[in-house]
Amino acid sequence: MAVTTRRPEGSGGARGGVRLERFDRVERSVHWLTAALFGVLVFTGAALYIEALGSVIGRRALVQDVHVYCGIALPVPLAVALAGRWGRALREDVKRFNRWTADDRRWIGTLVSGAPGRIRRLADLNVGKFNAGQKLNSAFVAGTGLVMLATGVIMRWYHPYPLSWRTGATFVHDWLAVAIGLVIFGHIGMALRDPDAMRSMVRGDISTKWAARHAPAWLSGDDPPPPRDAGS
Repeated sequence: MAVTTRRPEGSGGARGGVRLERFDRVERSVHWLTAALFGVLVFTGAALYIEALGSVIGRRALVQDVHVYCGIALPVPLAVALAGRWGRALREDVKRFNRWTADDRRWIGTLVSGAPGRIRRLADLNVGKFNAGQKLNSAFVAGTGLVMLATGVIMRWYHPYPLSWRTGATFVHDWLAVAIGLVIFGHIGMALRDPDAMRSMVRGDISTKWAARHAPAWLSGDDPPPPRDAGS
């Protein structure tokens, strides 16, 4: 599947020339709705566990309810987007996230290289639309999100569950929350270091120069999603 190209509005300047559509409107909406829910979860979770912050905000019961129902709502934007015809681009990108190549494995190997060697090795890789780090991040967020949802339900509606389940759910929920918070802040930091990529999540497009450097397989058309099953 070839990438979609278009010329940006206006002319000239650093943003002139043919650009690639990286994320459509549905994908961007899902990203920002999910980000907003994550932000509320992080803030309300901190208010529930950090006594000084909680005392400033007050209304602990309300904060707890907001935290719980935002957690339940977290998978809704993604589920709605994937369910309809409007989510075709998102479904194709999900397939890309689940598709690992030899270059993805080599990308992981560069993490143990020194800075000069890593830059040189990365330049030789034929990376697709998403690199191995982004694929690992998506798998981590999806997996931990399901665990957080399950443990949160046990903690909130605890009556049917034995004490050992409630204790274990609380332990897992608390420590996973710390890990997810670190990953979120790392994600934000990486986004701030790459303004072109961050802009593509706002406007949808990306320069061919960026794609040639960071996603050459996608630019050349060698990174399609896996073929659909005959019955799909």
